[in-house]
Amino acid sequence: MCNTPILRLIVLLFLLAPPLLIANTLSKNLLITSPSLGYDLQYRVHVPANLDQSKQFKTLYVVDGQSFLFTGKLHEVITSNISNNNIEPIISVFIDSRDPHNLALNRRNDQFMCNSKYAAFFINELMPQIQQDYPSSKKREDNVIMGVSFGGLNAACFGLMIPDYFGGLAMFSPANTEMLKVIRKSYNKAKPKPAQVFISFGTKNDNILAGRRFKDSLEKLNFDVHYFENNEGHNWKNWLPLLNDMLKVFFTEQAPS
Repeated sequence: MCNTPILRLIVLLFLLAPPLLIANTLSKNLLITSPSLGYDLQYRVHVPANLDQSKQFKTLYVVDGQSFLFTGKLHEVITSNISNNNIEPIISVFIDSRDPHNLALNRRNDQFMCNSKYAAFFINELMPQIQQDYPSSKKREDNVIMGVSFGGLNAACFGLMIPDYFGGLAMFSPANTEMLKVIRKSYNKAKPKPAQVFISFGTKNDNILAGRRFKDSLEKLNFDVHYFENNEGHNWKNWLPLLNDMLKVFFTEQAPS
């Protein structure tokens, strides 16, 4: 019982306050069963401190999520950038490409090759689940798909196959040369809805010539392209230093007009 006016006021304010996700958190592995793919997948969600659930936040979807967590430490990079006011608070979803029941089985080579079933999993199953469980925006321009190598190619595929769902495409060294050539021709033919693009390549043993041609094609199609080259190869020495740049491309908070 609340026996004093002050105590009753405190209780009332607590009940009326919007719910907050108190701490900077990285969830445990969450299992999702996909009718589209016919198997289970797992993912983890990173939420920054004091994220007001009454608002809607931009969301970064990361394929090969396990690699970006363990090798890229992307959740720590995101936390640092938010804390330093380099980017606005965002929700990040790290999708594991491995079979959750047999981690030795990596499905990325099948999932990332413009797989229509994988695209259907995203738009019909994963994204609705995230938007139900977290204050994640449903707006196209607020959602970014990201990957490296074949995962970067997957981001390009999504920009072509499901252009109404992702306004941002983050592609680190999309591979390989022949697949990128096919994707470039498909973009030129289909002329999908333009998006904001981060695309990067290494100057050593990376498919940089095909990448430059793809970049040129995207620019001609009126995509907002942010292009980077790094003096490294097709490896994490190339990709790690560019994580900050990628985040700032998509999530630098815009000043009110």
